[in-house]
Amino acid sequence: MPNENEIQEVNIHARMAKVDRKILIMSGKGGVGKSTVTVNLANALLSMGYTVGVLDTDIHGPNIPKMFGCEGAILQSNEDGTAMLPVCPREGLKVVSISFALNDPDQAIIFRGPMKLSVINQFLADVEWGTLDYLLIDSPPGTGDEQLAVCQSVPDLTGCIMVTTPQQVAILDAKKSVNFAQQLNAKVLGLVENMSYLVCPDCGRHIPVFGKDGGKKLCKEMDIPFLGEVPMELGLQQDEDMGINWIAENPDSESAKAFMKIAKHVHDTAEFKHTPYVPSFSSCSPSSCASCTANCSSKKA
Repeated sequence: MPNENEIQEVNIHARMAKVDRKILIMSGKGGVGKSTVTVNLANALLSMGYTVGVLDTDIHGPNIPKMFGCEGAILQSNEDGTAMLPVCPREGLKVVSISFALNDPDQAIIFRGPMKLSVINQFLADVEWGTLDYLLIDSPPGTGDEQLAVCQSVPDLTGCIMVTTPQQVAILDAKKSVNFAQQLNAKVLGLVENMSYLVCPDCGRHIPVFGKDGGKKLCKEMDIPFLGEVPMELGLQQDEDMGINWIAENPDSESAKAFMKIAKHVHDTAEFKHTPYVPSFSSCSPSSCASCTANCSSKKA
């Protein structure tokens, strides 16, 4: 019979086969607003009528629940205890984060690499995501265990969206993230330049706090799509802290319009595919086939 890891692989493929587009959102540097892009891209896609799941793989600093207004929620299981159920903070949205499994929100998660890999694979295999148009996978900064786990475990990964600010130190790290995706044969869907400028609350003037056009220059240098620039607006930060849907509440703001444009571009260009999964287990044998619980093509033959 298949071992535990092989059965988990089958379950991941079965869960992910119901999701059309699976997108990893990355940043080489911390503090560039990657979670802001994830949350507002999800809200933009929701406003377009699509169903969206968000998987928070930032094990040590999970902020996604707070930004969706579902901080303190607890993961539940289905009736027979065979699957975990995601938290649904609003219609069409499903969210999973390790923070939903903590009794104390201030608790520090002290995990080595293998533990983080185990948690991410468990969320992919055991959460009943159901049918989704999108699964956005928010990751911590860098090119480490979490990003590697997603790229190696998620079947038919649609691609990666990179997030940076115009600042040169952020651009340097974003370049590393692009190289990471290319080395793993993960398609780079494009780059979002966040905090491109500050919108003055008094006069509306655009102030390039972190420089100008760094993201565009990187995209031209590395031949990847530029998805758009998102400005800094004071109200956006305040709404995120309170878990308010900025896109729905402030549709005429410059940042909301920018996120809507990015979401439409992603939907128009991000192709999806469902590759039939044929497991090949090291433990397969005629004698064990009858009692095997995997959904294997050999059993159907």
